[in-house]
Amino acid sequence: MRACRTVGPQGRIVNLSSAAQTPVSIDALTGRERLSDDQAYAQSKLALTMWTYALAARWGEDDPLLVAVNPGSLLASKMVRDAYGMQGKDIGIGADILTRAALSDEFTSASGQYFDNDRGRFADPHPDALDPAKVAQMMDALEGLVAKLSGRSWSRV
Repeated sequence: MRACRTVGPQGRIVNLSSAAQTPVSIDALTGRERLSDDQAYAQSKLALTMWTYALAARWGEDDPLLVAVNPGSLLASKMVRDAYGMQGKDIGIGADILTRAALSDEFTSASGQYFDNDRGRFADPHPDALDPAKVAQMMDALEGLVAKLSGRSWSRV
């Protein structure tokens, strides 16, 4: 987490989310439950969005901006070709919004928000990302996992 903060207060951390968000299984997050590829993808995207919200709430004005962005659904990526057998929409759609999120004034006050490029605006993510109890449970599990794997506490960042 210290590495994230080295970005500085003028920096931005843009997390690549998705419209494909499903409730996070704490057992799956901590390795006690196996998921299909689709389930793991959708849960990871919600977890990343929840993490973005939680960390932005903890950090202040002297820390980088954090925003979660759905770059667009079914863009022409290898994942879409392999999983769905289709070409997908122009991947430039996703590249454009990620560039805007990283550099444009439009995102200057967007810390802790979710931008849904399918809608072309800031929007609410999956309801679990807005539920403080579910976010806290996911963050506790994530911080415990990081501490276990790294041998260090992460909860006081």
